[in-house]
Amino acid sequence: MKSRYGPEYFCESPSWSETLADGSHVLIRPIRKQDREAERSFIKHLSKQTQHMRFLASIAEPSERMLDQFTNIDYVHEMAFVAVVVKDAQETIVGVSRYSTDRDETQCECAVTVDDEWQNRGLGTLLMKHLIEVARARGIRRMVSIDSAENAQMKDLASHLGFHARPDPDDATLVRHELDLQAKG
Repeated sequence: MKSRYGPEYFCESPSWSETLADGSHVLIRPIRKQDREAERSFIKHLSKQTQHMRFLASIAEPSERMLDQFTNIDYVHEMAFVAVVVKDAQETIVGVSRYSTDRDETQCECAVTVDDEWQNRGLGTLLMKHLIEVARARGIRRMVSIDSAENAQMKDLASHLGFHARPDPDDATLVRHELDLQAKG
């Protein structure tokens, strides 16, 4: 019997059609190995500011290793969702959310990135809600995002989703957003 959020479920590539705040539609689904070139285009198309907020650096060209890491997901220790739209008869990635667990699978580090043209429509919230739902269902206890202290959009999103922020003890330019996934509430 297939588990609702087991690896085999995501290998079948379920998808959800979502309507954003402005009425536009996206399809949210797990990322696949075949998304490698779409992921490359997505990263390259991001503004320098959005790249910096996501990667804490600008990336002119994502490395092959990075693309492997981002698209070859095991769906056990990692999860990644893409939001896609059909553009020029092919799917175009307009947003990505992902997490990776620690060794004992009690905590995961997450990230969300939305194409500049698709920001402020509620897409980041939808992508994160799918990610949080899966992490909770898998019994992960805490979700963490480490971000630039200047990233006001992530600060607002994290607060909206119930994350608590604290300065990173090792770097004053960073902030840790933490969400207790098993809290009753």
